Parts: sequence; structure tokens; C-alpha cells
Amino acid sequence: MYEQSEPPSALRDLGFCEFFSQGLDEHIGAPGRIVRDGRDLWHVVCEHGKFVAALSGKFRQSAKARIQQPTVGDWVLVETKGADDRALIHRLLPRRTVIARKVPGENMETQAVAANVDTIFIVNALDGGRNFNLRRIERYLALARESGAAASLVLNKSDLCGNPQHYADELHNLAPQIPVYITCAITGLGVDALRATLAPGQTFVMIGPSGVGKSALVNQLLGDEIKETGEVRARDKRGRHTTTYRELLRLPDGALIIDTPGLREIQLWGREENLAETFPDVEQLATECRFADCRHEQEPGCAVRAAVERGHLTARRLDNYLQLRAELEGLIERQLRHRQRVERRHRRILQHDVDKQDAPRKDKWE
Repeated sequence: MYEQSEPPSALRDLGFCEFFSQGLDEHIGAPGRIVRDGRDLWHVVCEHGKFVAALSGKFRQSAKARIQQPTVGDWVLVETKGADDRALIHRLLPRRTVIARKVPGENMETQAVAANVDTIFIVNALDGGRNFNLRRIERYLALARESGAAASLVLNKSDLCGNPQHYADELHNLAPQIPVYITCAITGLGVDALRATLAPGQTFVMIGPSGVGKSALVNQLLGDEIKETGEVRARDKRGRHTTTYRELLRLPDGALIIDTPGLREIQLWGREENLAETFPDVEQLATECRFADCRHEQEPGCAVRAAVERGHLTARRLDNYLQLRAELEGLIERQLRHRQRVERRHRRILQHDVDKQDAPRKDKWE
């Protein structure tokens, strides 16, 4: 085990805490944090400096699934080679939190977006385009709850909106327990309120679609224009990817922030329990339904649909609840079919090996 009772200050500055000490082994490597991820190489910072690292052969063999591979924010055991700027990653340390989503398409894999994050800033834009979407915000909130990190909602580009408080009130009604911040990355409006929530050694992440101003907000927090920013298309207010990789940066006050590319597709990968936490109003109404297993579709005595008819719950809110529930149920069913296919394939391989061993061997002289 790692023998130091307290990690070096350089590691504490990177967010190292007692939780990660459980997985340390000085015979394998020193602790380091992934500050930038790539296709096959990762940028790692440890007490010896910053290195470009690859996975060791043993780790690569054991971490074939995407979710098992390092992502930005992860702590790893890394072996450095003296003054060389190259290193090897031997082990992934346990994660406190992880933002994960199903990879786009039909592939049944999980993709880690960021790890060991304390708070997620879900950024949206008030630019009159499609960057303020309650249905998508609910998806982001479900993603945040599944991660284990706290969440905050950010309404950026408020200078392009006549009444930003109206949209903030919509979000308060949508998720009363989630803080909402109105910002403008150009003028700096609201940035001090964001900065006040950042604590030294804690890690925060900006997520949201392209073009909402995540990198511009990061620049404001850094106090310098380090991250490249871009304009949205005028015809549809859609953004282009200016951030093409995930990167962890240290702010002047000692907090750590991760800037991420825009997520074009948010396919959930979670549990139905997190759906209930995203829609507590629907779940509370459901306790008054006539049938305990009411699906809030066509059943008689449904308190949820009655609330919609009385105007106490919006039809859009219920529609999104039903859509996300169907998506999670479909995902669970596909996962089950995938496991069954894998098990059948393994049984066939095992049976083939048994049959091969039991087959009588012919003498080559017969």
C-alpha cells in the first residue's frame, strides 16, 4: 500500500483525498490524475510532473470495455520513466462519481464522460434557438443523478433574452431543489455567483450541447482566454464543437473544472429509481392512483392523468416521463437479450471444447 499518511500537497491540489488511498500500491505505480483524454493516449499529472501516458499491456487486456478505461478526472496508478515525458497507466483507482451514458447507436456499451466530479453545471443558452429545451434538461438531470454528483443549472447568454427570469422560474418549477444561475459569459454577469460555489480541491464539470458557451464560461472563471470559443449558426442557433476533447483545468482559487465537448445525443444508462428522482412530482401523484402498478396511460383512476386534466401537471412533463421510462425499459430489455446472447455464445464455446477433448483420437498410422 501507499505508505504516506497524507498525500503530497500537489496531489491534494488535484483533488486527492482519503477515498482514493484505498486502491494505492507503491509497487505498481504512483497516483496521478487524468487531466486530458484521447483515443489511445492520456495526459496525466502526478507529483513528478505532467506525462503523456498509455495503458500497460496487462491493463489494456483487462479493460476492454469503454467504462473500464480512464477518462478525464480519473485517478490512476502510473509508472513514470525518469526524465522522459512518457508513462504507463497500470491501474484505474475506484471512482467516487462517474458521468456515464450509453454510447450512441445500438452498441450496448457505456461511455464515461468524466469521473470524480463533485458538481455538474448543466449549461443551457437563452439565445432564442433550440439551446433551451426542458425535455433535454430533464435528460441531463437524470444523467447527473445517476452519476452521484450534485447538479446545478446554468442559463447562459442572458444578454440575448429579454426576460431570463421567466426561464429561470421554469427551471425552478421543473426541479425546485436544483440551484439555477443566470449568466452571460461575454459581460461576466453571474460568473461571480458561479465562482462562489467553487471550493479549492473540488472538481466541477460543464456539460451541455454545443454552442451554449461552456468554454466561454470556463475562460471567465480562469480569468484568461485559454479555451477556444466559436459562434453559433445564425439560421438555427446551433453550435459547432469548439472543444474537441475533455480537459481538467485548475482555476486561480484552487478549484478544478472540466470542460467537455457538446453532447449531441444523450442516451440514458441508469436505473428506474433515478427516473423517480428526476420526476418526484409524477411519482408523488402516482401514490394516489387506484392501481399500484398504474402506468399512467389508459388505466381508470389514474391520479397522474387527472392532475394533467386539472392543470396541476403539464402534459409535456408527463409525456417526457413516459418517454424516458419507455427508453429505460427498452434498454433493460436489450441488456437482458445481450447477456443471454453472450451466455449462449460462451456455452457453445465451452461445449465445443468439451466435445473436442472427448472425441476419440485416431492413430496417425491407422
